[in-house]
Amino acid sequence: MPPLILVADHDPNQRRHLAESIQKFGYEVETTEETSKALIRLQRNDAPPISLIVLDLTMPTTENITLKKILALTHQTPVIVATPHGPLDAVISATEAGAHDFIVKPVAAERLLVSIKNALAQHALKHDVQRLHHHQKNALQFQDLVSCNENTARALRLAERAASSNIPVMIEGETGVGKEQIARAIHKASDRKSKAFISFNCASLPEETLENKLFGREKNPENRKVEKHIGKLVEANNGTLYLEEIGKLSLPLQLKLLRVLQESEVEPIGARRPTRVDIRLICSTQSNIIDLVKSGRFREDLFYRLNVLPITLAPLRARKNEIPELARKFMSKFSAEENCKVNQITTQALDLLMKYEWPGNIRQLENAIYRAVILAESEELDVKEFPQIAARVEDFEVQIPPAPIINLQTKEEQEFTPITIRDPNVMPLIGANGEIRNLADIEENTIRFALYHYHGQMSEIARRLGIGRSTLYRKLKEYGIDEPDADIFTPQNSLVA
Repeated sequence: MPPLILVADHDPNQRRHLAESIQKFGYEVETTEETSKALIRLQRNDAPPISLIVLDLTMPTTENITLKKILALTHQTPVIVATPHGPLDAVISATEAGAHDFIVKPVAAERLLVSIKNALAQHALKHDVQRLHHHQKNALQFQDLVSCNENTARALRLAERAASSNIPVMIEGETGVGKEQIARAIHKASDRKSKAFISFNCASLPEETLENKLFGREKNPENRKVEKHIGKLVEANNGTLYLEEIGKLSLPLQLKLLRVLQESEVEPIGARRPTRVDIRLICSTQSNIIDLVKSGRFREDLFYRLNVLPITLAPLRARKNEIPELARKFMSKFSAEENCKVNQITTQALDLLMKYEWPGNIRQLENAIYRAVILAESEELDVKEFPQIAARVEDFEVQIPPAPIINLQTKEEQEFTPITIRDPNVMPLIGANGEIRNLADIEENTIRFALYHYHGQMSEIARRLGIGRSTLYRKLKEYGIDEPDADIFTPQNSLVA
């Protein structure tokens, strides 16, 4: 849905005029005649979030302290103040209180539209910069998370309460719903925020390797190949350890973990004495742990140790009212990261996203927005940027254009093997023989496409592939790929069928 704007004005005629104008601009509108009612509305978690407030500064109950209170309640939701005469003192006071802009009533439609657009754009940019900074610093805060849904808001409230103590937390939910984001927010809000946050997936490794990684290993003097390894439990000392998919831990390792929780000591493999640790433990699972306990696959005593404060995150399909804000957040994030100019998403595109079931939850939505931003041909995301989603939603149909055949040439005018790209985000894993393609074939295909996509800029290609330039040149030699001349990548020379 479009951004929702709250108009708070005691004059019914002015209130109606502002609401009608804002609706004509394509925004959603709610109105109220009292500041107190505006404050109550802003604190509701069971209703769509307010994106911007147009506040009558002359209402009997409106004072600067109230304006500050509004800003504090809404984490700096932008406020445009309205006044019938625009005295300098009122303007200065409103600006000092934190208002984004002021308008003089009756306001011209053009002036109102410019003020609203600027306020929304500036707020979005400020929020995205702050969130990206927190994400890069592994310091996500609760206000960085979207919570338009009552179930999500309740989960966040529980998590905030848990942050002030060392109580063990169990976060339940499907893959991709944001369990690790909650865990990071709990850590950042706790008194351990300056210490390490260690994340570890219990389902990603074989049991022997998992034990080594989690509990650590001492150096074996009789076997020089066995080096000392510090486990995640020791790494997280004085900080927070987040164990993802705790239900996948084997019964023997569950017993070792239980002893750590009981004794506050970790005994690395081959160690003569245990190591004291002080950790905050947060776990997550996709499975129903109670069912695992009943079937004997999870220790009951460990369950009661870990499941002190359960927090359940609903799948995205059960909180679809969060999709518009999530989509805009991801759009701004990837536009900034990829230096794109995409800054809008159409109502039709949001309608499509709202109708899809999102089996991969927030992670799938994030990937879909990333792909759309990268492939967008304008500054606005529309339905055509989501062909795979549209193909799975009734009443939406978008034809994916024919696959381009991309031919690359070397400086000696030698032609590379053509690469057929049906979707830059999709690489076939099955070869023409019906078997899985080998890794070398996939790697070569990726490098060839990267050469074209980044116009032969070797430093950029190496950086995007996550390898050094020397490694890139070595792989070009291994696959018999000559370094192309950048000139052949100019529009007049590139061959794109």
